[in-house]
Amino acid sequence: MAQSGAIDDSRSGEGGGGAAGPLRVLLVDDQKLVRSGFELMLSVEDDIEVVGEASDGLEAVERVAALRPDVVLMDVQMPRMDGIEATERILAGSRGDGIEGASEGGAPRVVILTTFDRDDYVFAGLRAGASGFLLKNCEPDQLVEAIRAVGHGHSLLAPEVTKRVIERMVGTPDAEAVLAAGATGGPGDTGAPPADEGHTDQARDPETEKAMARLTDREREVLALLARGRSNAEIAKELFLGEATIKTHVSNCLSKLHLRDRVQAVVFAYEARLIQPGE
Repeated sequence: MAQSGAIDDSRSGEGGGGAAGPLRVLLVDDQKLVRSGFELMLSVEDDIEVVGEASDGLEAVERVAALRPDVVLMDVQMPRMDGIEATERILAGSRGDGIEGASEGGAPRVVILTTFDRDDYVFAGLRAGASGFLLKNCEPDQLVEAIRAVGHGHSLLAPEVTKRVIERMVGTPDAEAVLAAGATGGPGDTGAPPADEGHTDQARDPETEKAMARLTDREREVLALLARGRSNAEIAKELFLGEATIKTHVSNCLSKLHLRDRVQAVVFAYEARLIQPGE
C-alpha cells in the first residue's frame, strides 16, 4: 500500500459523518509511548479532542461503548485482541448486530494504524469495516488531516490505492464481505432503468439489479468514473459539470446504495460490473 498521506482528495460532503463539536478520538495502541505521542500531537488542535486510550483490542471495544468516539485510531498487532477483530466487533456493535454499546450517533470511523505496509492488513481492515489506513511514520499533519477527513465521512485511500486494492478483491469472498457490511439492499428511490455500459456478458444478482435501478443514468456514470479512480474534480471536468454537482451525485449514490463511503462504492461498481478490472 502506498504511504497513507494519500487521502482521497475529493473531500466533499458525501458520506455524512462528523460531529457538531470537536471530533472525539480514541487512541488504541499497546505501546504507551505511541499513545502519548499521538495525544501530544492532537492536543494542540481546537477541533479534535482525545477522549480516551486503550492498550489492546478488547479494551478498545469496551472504551468505544463507554465513550462513543467519532474516530478510533486502531493499531493492528496487540495482545488479547488485535485491531482487525476489534474493528469488526466495534462496527458490528454500532450496527446493533454484535456487541453491546452501539453508538447512538452511528458507527465510529476506524483508521487502522500500522508500522507495516501490507496489503493483507488493508484487505482485512476493509472486511472489518475500517474507513482508512495510516502508517505510523506518517507526518503529524497527515495524522491530523486524516482524522478530520474520516471524522467528516470520507474514506482514507487515494484513488489509485483504492483501485489496486479493489481489483485484487473483486470476485472474492473479501469483496462480498465488504459489501455486506454496507450495502443493505433495502428500499430506496428508483431512478432510470440501468444501462449496462457494454458489460452484459454476466448477469447481476437480483439484489444488485434492484440496487442499480435506484440510480439515475447520470449517477451510474459518476459511479463508474469514481470506480476508475477519478477524483470529484476529474469527474466534473470529464462530464463538463460543476464539482458541487458531482459531490451531490456521489452523495446520492452512497445514500441510494446504502454504502458507507467511496471505498465501498468502488467495490460495488466492480461487483455490479459497471467496469471491469484493469479498466
